[in-house]
Amino acid sequence: MALNYIWVSFFLITFLVAIIKLIGGDTEVFQNVVNSLFESAANGATISLGLIGMMTFALGIMKIGEKGGMINIFAKAVGPFFNRLFPEIPKNHPALGSVLMNFSANALGLDNAATPLGLKAMKELQELNPQKDTASNAQIMFIVLNASSLTLLPISIMAYRQEAGAAQPSDIFLPILIATFFSTLAALIMVAIYQKINLFNKTILIYLGGLLVLVGSALYYFSTLAPEEIDVISRVFGNLVLFSIFVSFIALAVFKRINVYDAFIEGAKEGFEVAVKIIPYLVAILVGIAVFRASGTMDYLVDGISALVSFVGIDTSFVEALPVAFMKPLSGSGARGLMVELMATRGADDFAARVACVIQGSTETTFYVLAVYFGSVAIKKTRHALPCALIAEFIGIIAAIIVAYIFFG
Repeated sequence: MALNYIWVSFFLITFLVAIIKLIGGDTEVFQNVVNSLFESAANGATISLGLIGMMTFALGIMKIGEKGGMINIFAKAVGPFFNRLFPEIPKNHPALGSVLMNFSANALGLDNAATPLGLKAMKELQELNPQKDTASNAQIMFIVLNASSLTLLPISIMAYRQEAGAAQPSDIFLPILIATFFSTLAALIMVAIYQKINLFNKTILIYLGGLLVLVGSALYYFSTLAPEEIDVISRVFGNLVLFSIFVSFIALAVFKRINVYDAFIEGAKEGFEVAVKIIPYLVAILVGIAVFRASGTMDYLVDGISALVSFVGIDTSFVEALPVAFMKPLSGSGARGLMVELMATRGADDFAARVACVIQGSTETTFYVLAVYFGSVAIKKTRHALPCALIAEFIGIIAAIIVAYIFFG
């Protein structure tokens, strides 16, 4: 229901703003809006079709892991922790392993692998969902934590900074890690409040403490390396871990005398079906976002905030990075384009450019995630998923700005 109101608002606000601009003399505003509408619709279908290959492969591999027993091993490893965050999921259920795989791929910055793994997790969670058109508590917890974007290795952002001529491309590594930690913590707290989950449970605290130690150790290690070494190790480590997991799936399945090829084909067929189901949901959200951008509403929003910030006497150095913050929940590629453009025009080491990079790495494309993941299993009633995700995203943006001032201000 929340997505319905948001989607309708995109069109109504766009129409009103376009009328105002037309009265003001902009005779091309409606042409731009209509062109963006058709282009985004085609882009949505293209993106969905592009997912077919990744989905086919990823779900094929996951089926091998499921039949061979490796997914069950992963589920047991995180069972005590996930059983308290996802009390609706039976103990050692394969869905727990899929959820862990998705979170791990996101943390390592492996976006291409994270999406199909996440869709696999949603499919398994939907099998446990008694109300097929309404998001379950487990699905909401998974979606919101996914949308909070816990990122340990922001490889692509460091690469963009290097291309833009940054003196130290990796100087945003620590700020992103801190900001994304706060967004994820906010996501966990918000969903826990809605679902009445006790986060002070001993098991949860132990696992979270272990995660903090792991993140802190990784942070200390990377702080001792040169920027070039960070980039190389990040790329090698992330892909090595992912490929090693895939090989372990196959190896254990072979050991248990599973027909690996047949298992892969069985899962691959599911991947194709899921990718096709996504198309209408993805086209819908991308069209709404596109007309919102094309009307110039985003520019008015940024200008209004800039005036308000200046009026209350707060430093406005960060305001030029706000378009990235507003665009990120709507479009990852749009936000990335704005970030690159800001670095190109003001320099990679400009304060606003650095703020934009930290925001880009610490938040997620919330509407895209909700549309694709819920759309893949035909969920129409998203309950508290959207407000929790948006609050977590807002906390991430605020944390990114504050951390940027601490490190670069």
